[in-house]
Amino acid sequence: MSGVKNVRLVVISGLSGSGKSYVIKYFEDLGFFCIDNLPPPLLPKFVELCNQSRSHITKAALGIDIRERDFLGHFLNIFDQLKEEGYQMELLFLEASDEVLVRRFSETRRPHPLARDGSVIDGIRLEREKLSDLRKRADKILDTSNYHVHQLKEVITQYYLEKGQNHHLNISLISFGYKFGIPYDLDLLFDVRFLSNPNFERDLKPLTGEHPRVQGYITSQPDAKKFLEKLYDLLDFLVPLYEKEGKSYLTIGIGCTGGRHRSVTVVNLLREHLQGKGLQVHWRHRDLGQPG
Repeated sequence: MSGVKNVRLVVISGLSGSGKSYVIKYFEDLGFFCIDNLPPPLLPKFVELCNQSRSHITKAALGIDIRERDFLGHFLNIFDQLKEEGYQMELLFLEASDEVLVRRFSETRRPHPLARDGSVIDGIRLEREKLSDLRKRADKILDTSNYHVHQLKEVITQYYLEKGQNHHLNISLISFGYKFGIPYDLDLLFDVRFLSNPNFERDLKPLTGEHPRVQGYITSQPDAKKFLEKLYDLLDFLVPLYEKEGKSYLTIGIGCTGGRHRSVTVVNLLREHLQGKGLQVHWRHRDLGQPG
């Protein structure tokens, strides 16, 4: 293997309608040289031009659409070869739920590129099947279903800031409700459904985990106090190890039944603890707006 090259390339691919065009724009904002819809066979030539460029292109983001299996195998061979040559290659795979993709295509009134007889859902499922091998090879899988454009930009910024710009591990906390599904892009997952549920308290049910009364109800429980102590200790132990290993981001999910009370409270308390340690923390309450 050759020495590590001073060129970082993020290849962006995934399902149609999952936000690739937006994501490429966000990479531009981070100072990446960006090209959308680069044919995979041109990837080695592009890397060569980066090396020869007088403007010293050291980081680039490339949008690539791959749907044919033969084309996919050729791309992966090129990708692996460039990695072996020492280039810093990363594959970001974007996806979203079928329901969200159907809605996005309906809103834009664009046909799905693989739709048969005008059926968007058939096109989505066919593309998901064709890209399953590429998804397995991804360094990062990002489900954009529950992000609006500003949140998506924050996530891309968090994940792909140059390490020299931020010496700390970037930590993302997500509260969610199990009945709405588990987020796809988690590194660690903690289930807090064992805590007493404020949803069964008449005066607390209409409130959320951001309200002091709900937080007080949860933190007054002996089990909650012990859990938080152990959770803090675990992350205080793990975070320095992740940083030492060179991990640039860590996504932690906290789940309860509906994603409105217990998980929200725990995320807020965990955020305060981690920020108190001087860590960079991004947080999102995914299901806070869902009906109770």
